[in-house]
Amino acid sequence: MRIKTNRKSGFTLVEIMIVVAIIGLLAAIAIPNFVKARTTAQKNACVNNLRQIDGAKEQWALENRASEGAPIVKADVDSYIKGQREPLCPAQGAYTYGNVGVTPVCSIAGHTLTN
Repeated sequence: MRIKTNRKSGFTLVEIMIVVAIIGLLAAIAIPNFVKARTTAQKNACVNNLRQIDGAKEQWALENRASEGAPIVKADVDSYIKGQREPLCPAQGAYTYGNVGVTPVCSIAGHTLTN
């Protein structure tokens, strides 16, 4: 003779609430770190773009015998950059090339090329 046991398996409401609370806590800790990492990556990419622009300006100036402070032709300088065009700031900023010997700048504060 068999005894029938009516056993239901599953999670209680308290257990589910604890799991949801733990996931919420982990998300509250992780999301600001993801945002900070994205901002830092955008800044680094922008600084590398500024470095490329500066190198292209210097190479253009050498080949065209432009002196310090001479105005540049942006389209000509862009031909020295990989892809033959102005790089785009990942944070939606705009680049100002400046004259020969002047460090290029980005319109986003904090995105600066330091020599």
